[in-house]
Amino acid sequence: MSWHNLAAAEGDLGNAREAERAARRALELGIAAPETRLVLARALQDLNRLDEAERVFEEAIALRPLYPEAHRDLAQLRWMRTGSSEAALRALDDALRSAPRDVALHHVRSVALEFIGDQPGALATAEAGLAFAPAALPLLRQAAHLCAALGEASRAVTFARRAAASVPDLPAVQITLCEALFAAGDVAQAESIAARVSASDPLDQHALAFRATAWRLLGDPRYAALYDYERLTYAEIIDAPLEELAVDLNALHRYRAHPFQQSVRGGGQLPLNAAELARPSIGRLFERFRAVVERHLARVGRGDDPFRARNSGQFRQAGAWSVRLSSGGYHTDHVHQRGWISSAFYVSLPPVMQPEAAHAGWLRLGRPGITTKPALEADFRVKPERGKLVLFPSYMWHGVEPFESDAPRLTVAFDAVPQG
Repeated sequence: MSWHNLAAAEGDLGNAREAERAARRALELGIAAPETRLVLARALQDLNRLDEAERVFEEAIALRPLYPEAHRDLAQLRWMRTGSSEAALRALDDALRSAPRDVALHHVRSVALEFIGDQPGALATAEAGLAFAPAALPLLRQAAHLCAALGEASRAVTFARRAAASVPDLPAVQITLCEALFAAGDVAQAESIAARVSASDPLDQHALAFRATAWRLLGDPRYAALYDYERLTYAEIIDAPLEELAVDLNALHRYRAHPFQQSVRGGGQLPLNAAELARPSIGRLFERFRAVVERHLARVGRGDDPFRARNSGQFRQAGAWSVRLSSGGYHTDHVHQRGWISSAFYVSLPPVMQPEAAHAGWLRLGRPGITTKPALEADFRVKPERGKLVLFPSYMWHGVEPFESDAPRLTVAFDAVPQG
């Protein structure tokens, strides 16, 4: 068991090679748990050994046919490799045919369908699971979220209130209720709930974003203070080896389609873990990032607002990735729940992103990633430029406008949190 625990810990730290070694040692010692194969498969996927990873995910499912985490990861891997919904859902649908009452598998399938692009199908799957387990919290939250997105506001509120009644003190459930209330136009109540979540957890970035959305809808001047673009956002051109970076990153990108539960649409996302960060071009880039972030923190200074109150002048990285968008690609509007500073760095760009009027492929901020009445548009945009690093608070809604071009849009991004 200790080798399995070591493998899981190394995997969580992004050390895929060490995770693979520890997981294989656990298997050699006779540990038959499917959890060990899940850890191994994730490590192999991070190491870009995708055929092996897919096979080991299948082994985990063979050992535990109703293993939801393994089904989720296998469906996602097949979707990202092929862009085929049929390939993604094959094993999951087989499992549900044998166990139609399995609530966890219904939730996995609903999430998969949502991010494959079939929101009505995702809602139908969530409701199919709720028919067997009416109090299943993940399915209630998923159904509420999908109803809000599909314009079924009253049903969204009903599902969200059922979830909140079962676990009223869970912040994530309260955020789901906020989303439903925004869709229904009950802005004041949504703001009140978001305020309570913020009071109990001042670092909850979703709660901050929801309060900002309510303030903007209500004409409250606190919105302009929280979304102070002039003070709290920053952009700087970095002297970086862009050609070498583009070659290295393009060689590492291996997916045709976006991952589940991320903002990317119409492109692939590459996690930048220890092995990728050890490449000279990528490692040097992140060294330059550090200096820019430190200058930004010195410029912003301390203050009473949720961003500056955490500014110690020091930070640590909390995740990094690269995105390669294809023609028609974009990012949905979102926030980074576990971040403090979020970012975008432009490695290579199609010419279509240069005109000022169209905003094709531009970074937008301020447009909520939830349904509101009335709908709100972005109130700040950043023009992409090769070598530009853009920094902004993680609670700010942000997305990317779609574009059409034969050339991809290649970026690097990271989150940072305070240190010291």
